Amino acid sequence: MEKLLHISGMIDRFNQRVGSAISWLVLLMTLLGVYNAVTRKLSQTIGIDLSSNSYIEGQWYMFSLIFLWGGAYALKNGVHVRVDIVYSKLGQRGKAWVDVLGTILFLIPLCLLILWISVPYAMDSWHVMEGSPDPNGLPRYLIKSAIPIAFVLLLAQAFSELVKNIAVLRGIRGDGDGDGVREAAL
Repeated sequence: MEKLLHISGMIDRFNQRVGSAISWLVLLMTLLGVYNAVTRKLSQTIGIDLSSNSYIEGQWYMFSLIFLWGGAYALKNGVHVRVDIVYSKLGQRGKAWVDVLGTILFLIPLCLLILWISVPYAMDSWHVMEGSPDPNGLPRYLIKSAIPIAFVLLLAQAFSELVKNIAVLRGIRGDGDGDGVREAAL
Protein backbone atom coordinates (compact mmCIF):
# COMPACT_ATOMS: atom_id res chain seq x y z
CA MET A 1 0.00 0.00 0.00
CA GLU A 2 2.89 2.36 0.69
CA LYS A 3 4.11 2.02 -2.88
CA LEU A 4 0.62 2.83 -4.18
CA LEU A 5 0.44 5.84 -1.87
CA HIS A 6 3.81 6.99 -3.21
CA ILE A 7 2.50 6.70 -6.80
CA SER A 8 -0.65 8.53 -5.68
CA GLY A 9 1.50 11.35 -4.30
CA MET A 10 3.39 11.62 -7.60
CA ILE A 11 0.11 11.82 -9.53
CA ASP A 12 -1.18 14.45 -7.10
CA ARG A 13 1.93 16.58 -7.49
CA PHE A 14 1.84 16.31 -11.29
CA ASN A 15 -1.83 17.27 -11.56
CA GLN A 16 -1.26 20.10 -9.07
CA ARG A 17 1.49 21.46 -11.34
CA VAL A 18 -0.68 21.10 -14.44
CA GLY A 19 -3.53 22.92 -12.69
CA SER A 20 -1.27 25.69 -11.49
CA ALA A 21 0.23 26.12 -14.96
CA ILE A 22 -3.10 26.26 -16.76
CA SER A 23 -4.49 28.70 -14.22
CA TRP A 24 -2.35 31.32 -15.99
CA LEU A 25 -4.41 30.68 -19.10
CA VAL A 26 -7.34 32.39 -17.35
CA LEU A 27 -5.39 35.66 -17.38
CA LEU A 28 -4.18 35.20 -20.96
CA MET A 29 -7.67 34.25 -22.14
CA THR A 30 -9.14 37.33 -20.45
CA LEU A 31 -6.53 39.63 -21.98
CA LEU A 32 -7.10 38.09 -25.40
CA GLY A 33 -10.86 38.56 -24.94
CA VAL A 34 -10.34 42.23 -24.11
CA TYR A 35 -8.08 42.61 -27.14
CA ASN A 36 -10.70 40.94 -29.38
CA ALA A 37 -13.47 43.20 -28.10
CA VAL A 38 -11.42 46.41 -28.36
CA THR A 39 -10.04 45.67 -31.82
CA ARG A 40 -13.47 44.72 -33.13
CA LYS A 41 -14.83 48.15 -32.15
CA LEU A 42 -11.66 49.94 -33.19
CA SER A 43 -11.71 48.18 -36.56
CA GLN A 44 -15.23 49.45 -37.17
CA THR A 45 -14.12 52.99 -36.32
CA ILE A 46 -10.93 53.19 -38.39
CA GLY A 47 -11.96 50.82 -41.19
CA ILE A 48 -8.91 48.55 -40.84
CA ASP A 49 -9.39 45.00 -39.54
CA LEU A 50 -7.09 44.51 -36.53
CA SER A 51 -8.60 41.25 -35.38
CA SER A 52 -8.18 37.72 -36.68
CA ASN A 53 -10.02 34.44 -36.41
CA SER A 54 -6.87 32.99 -34.86
CA TYR A 55 -7.26 35.33 -31.84
CA ILE A 56 -10.88 34.33 -31.38
CA GLU A 57 -10.06 30.64 -31.74
CA GLY A 58 -7.06 31.08 -29.42
CA GLN A 59 -9.42 32.33 -26.74
CA TRP A 60 -11.68 29.34 -27.31
CA TYR A 61 -8.68 26.93 -27.18
CA MET A 62 -7.51 28.42 -23.87
CA PHE A 63 -10.97 28.02 -22.35
CA SER A 64 -11.03 24.41 -23.55
CA LEU A 65 -7.65 23.67 -21.97
CA ILE A 66 -8.68 25.28 -18.68
CA PHE A 67 -11.86 23.23 -18.57
CA LEU A 68 -10.39 19.95 -19.81
CA TRP A 69 -7.03 19.85 -18.07
CA GLY A 70 -8.38 21.48 -14.93
CA GLY A 71 -10.67 18.50 -14.24
CA ALA A 72 -7.97 16.38 -12.64
CA TYR A 73 -6.78 19.38 -10.62
CA ALA A 74 -10.34 19.97 -9.39
CA LEU A 75 -10.72 16.30 -8.42
CA LYS A 76 -7.40 16.32 -6.58
CA ASN A 77 -8.37 19.42 -4.60
CA GLY A 78 -11.95 18.30 -3.93
CA VAL A 79 -13.54 21.29 -5.62
CA HIS A 80 -15.94 19.51 -7.97
CA VAL A 81 -19.48 20.60 -7.31
CA ARG A 82 -21.10 18.16 -4.92
CA VAL A 83 -24.81 18.45 -4.27
CA ASP A 84 -25.31 15.64 -1.82
CA ILE A 85 -26.95 16.19 1.54
CA VAL A 86 -26.19 12.64 2.68
CA TYR A 87 -22.46 12.84 1.83
CA SER A 88 -21.96 15.97 3.90
CA LYS A 89 -23.35 14.21 6.98
CA LEU A 90 -21.11 11.15 6.66
CA GLY A 91 -17.92 10.60 8.60
CA GLN A 92 -14.53 10.10 7.01
CA ARG A 93 -15.00 6.35 6.42
CA GLY A 94 -18.50 6.84 5.00
CA LYS A 95 -17.22 9.48 2.59
CA ALA A 96 -14.37 7.16 1.63
CA TRP A 97 -16.87 4.39 0.81
CA VAL A 98 -18.99 6.73 -1.33
CA ASP A 99 -15.89 8.00 -3.13
CA VAL A 100 -14.52 4.49 -3.74
CA LEU A 101 -17.83 3.27 -5.16
CA GLY A 102 -18.33 6.43 -7.23
CA THR A 103 -14.82 6.20 -8.62
CA ILE A 104 -15.09 2.50 -9.51
CA LEU A 105 -18.65 2.55 -10.83
CA PHE A 106 -18.79 5.93 -12.57
CA LEU A 107 -15.56 7.92 -12.89
CA ILE A 108 -13.19 5.23 -14.16
CA PRO A 109 -15.69 3.77 -16.67
CA LEU A 110 -16.51 7.28 -17.93
CA CYS A 111 -12.81 8.10 -18.41
CA LEU A 112 -12.22 4.84 -20.26
CA LEU A 113 -15.25 5.38 -22.49
CA ILE A 114 -14.22 8.90 -23.42
CA LEU A 115 -10.65 7.75 -24.08
CA TRP A 116 -11.97 4.96 -26.30
CA ILE A 117 -13.97 7.50 -28.31
CA SER A 118 -11.58 10.48 -28.26
CA VAL A 119 -8.29 8.81 -29.18
CA PRO A 120 -9.44 7.81 -32.71
CA TYR A 121 -11.14 11.21 -33.03
CA ALA A 122 -7.86 13.01 -32.30
CA MET A 123 -5.81 10.59 -34.41
CA ASP A 124 -8.10 11.13 -37.42
CA SER A 125 -7.63 14.87 -37.00
CA TRP A 126 -3.85 14.46 -36.90
CA HIS A 127 -3.94 12.17 -39.94
CA VAL A 128 -5.47 14.89 -42.11
CA MET A 129 -3.75 17.75 -40.20
CA GLU A 130 -7.21 19.23 -39.69
CA GLY A 131 -7.36 22.98 -39.67
CA SER A 132 -10.00 25.53 -38.94
CA PRO A 133 -12.63 26.09 -41.62
CA ASP A 134 -12.32 29.83 -40.92
CA PRO A 135 -9.70 31.99 -42.66
CA ASN A 136 -6.57 32.46 -40.51
CA GLY A 137 -7.87 29.89 -38.04
CA LEU A 138 -5.79 27.63 -35.84
CA PRO A 139 -5.10 23.92 -36.42
CA ARG A 140 -7.87 21.75 -34.94
CA TYR A 141 -5.77 18.63 -34.44
CA LEU A 142 -3.95 20.24 -31.51
CA ILE A 143 -7.06 21.07 -29.51
CA LYS A 144 -8.65 17.71 -30.32
CA SER A 145 -5.59 16.07 -28.79
CA ALA A 146 -6.33 17.87 -25.53
CA ILE A 147 -9.41 15.68 -24.99
CA PRO A 148 -7.67 12.30 -24.54
CA ILE A 149 -4.86 13.99 -22.58
CA ALA A 150 -7.47 15.45 -20.22
CA PHE A 151 -9.02 12.06 -19.57
CA VAL A 152 -5.65 10.39 -19.04
CA LEU A 153 -4.98 13.05 -16.37
CA LEU A 154 -8.44 12.53 -14.87
CA LEU A 155 -8.07 8.73 -14.93
CA ALA A 156 -4.69 8.98 -13.19
CA GLN A 157 -6.21 11.28 -10.55
CA ALA A 158 -9.15 8.87 -10.13
CA PHE A 159 -6.60 6.12 -9.41
CA SER A 160 -4.85 8.39 -6.91
CA GLU A 161 -8.11 9.23 -5.13
CA LEU A 162 -9.08 5.56 -5.10
CA VAL A 163 -5.78 4.60 -3.47
CA LYS A 164 -6.11 7.35 -0.84
CA ASN A 165 -9.70 6.39 -0.02
CA ILE A 166 -8.83 2.69 0.25
CA ALA A 167 -6.02 3.71 2.60
CA VAL A 168 -8.59 5.54 4.73
CA LEU A 169 -10.81 2.46 4.78
CA ARG A 170 -7.88 0.26 5.80
CA GLY A 171 -6.98 2.68 8.58
CA ILE A 172 -3.64 3.65 7.01
CA ARG A 173 -4.64 7.27 6.46
CA GLY A 174 -6.70 9.36 8.79
CA ASP A 175 -7.68 12.88 9.77
CA GLY A 176 -4.12 14.16 10.11
CA ASP A 177 -2.93 13.19 6.63
CA GLY A 178 -4.33 16.22 4.89
CA ASP A 179 -4.68 14.48 1.52
CA GLY A 180 -7.37 12.00 2.47
CA VAL A 181 -11.09 12.27 2.03
CA ARG A 182 -12.37 15.78 1.60
CA GLU A 183 -14.02 17.04 4.76
CA ALA A 184 -16.16 19.73 3.17
CA ALA A 185 -18.86 18.95 0.67
CA LEU A 186 -20.12 21.72 -1.54
